[in-house]
Amino acid sequence: MTGNPLASVVIRAYNEEAHIGRLLEGIRRQTLQDVEVVLVDSGSTDRTVEIARGYGARVVTISPQEFTFGRALNRGIAAARGAFIVIASAHVYPRYPDWLERLLEPFQDPKVALTYGKQRGAGTTKFSEHRIFAAWFPDGRGPRYQDHPFCNNANAAIRRALWEKHPYDETLTGLEDIAWAKWALEQGYAVVYVPEAEIIHVHNETWRQVYNRYRREAMALKHIYPHTRFTFWDFLRLWWSNVWHDWAAARRQGVLPRVWREVLLFRFWQFWGTYQGHRLEGPLTERLRRTFYYPAPAHAPELQTQAARDIPPLTYDTEP
Repeated sequence: MTGNPLASVVIRAYNEEAHIGRLLEGIRRQTLQDVEVVLVDSGSTDRTVEIARGYGARVVTISPQEFTFGRALNRGIAAARGAFIVIASAHVYPRYPDWLERLLEPFQDPKVALTYGKQRGAGTTKFSEHRIFAAWFPDGRGPRYQDHPFCNNANAAIRRALWEKHPYDETLTGLEDIAWAKWALEQGYAVVYVPEAEIIHVHNETWRQVYNRYRREAMALKHIYPHTRFTFWDFLRLWWSNVWHDWAAARRQGVLPRVWREVLLFRFWQFWGTYQGHRLEGPLTERLRRTFYYPAPAHAPELQTQAARDIPPLTYDTEP
């Protein structure tokens, strides 16, 4: 590859040796090859950096003491050379060989600032999180322009020229992607969801980690939307409504005896973390409230539903 690549894949990582190789192998096997990989490592003590360098990735380091999601991304993008920045979590991997091609395709429209793709869980993913993925990232075909800032930096791409005007907020505890998309929409640019740009997202979290993730995201959300409000009544109502919806879906799939307790605990820690993270008054945008918190409707895709594609999926030596 000579000159600057079309795109740079920026990956934030910390002790991801169990997963990073699968992602890098998937990038290597993409139909779009005019890309570079930049790994932002925040102090890994395992083989994460060694594996990444073995795949030709450039490594940028950030100390754990100065890490935030936005700061790590800004460091990685500053070191990248591509006109488009693809952002991927270190514990995801592409399902199809045209993942990058599909994710970048909408940028042919100069008004597109950000794209994000579909996510599905792995074999180790908790039942309720499968349901969340299905609700947040529905199946379908073709790019979908949207009028709200929901997106997710586990599988997204942005136009670098716009990042140069507005880097990621380094003060947020999470949801730096939502904040950036909100800014882009306010400038008159578009946010696009691309169902065909699909990745598998591997989560093996403890209940404490689930709690911390949702508490951190709630803290960020109230920073982005200062008048947001999430009461103890919201916690009780949304916990039980989501549990009942998940139990109904599990019963239809014949797995309720195996997952009923997991569902109860996952939804508890999800919404208890959300409640603890919210301490401000005022209404939350209804569209975002439903995107983040409400149960998937009865017609939502079930566990691990995959849309038919005319291209075979990638296969890996090991999959979680």
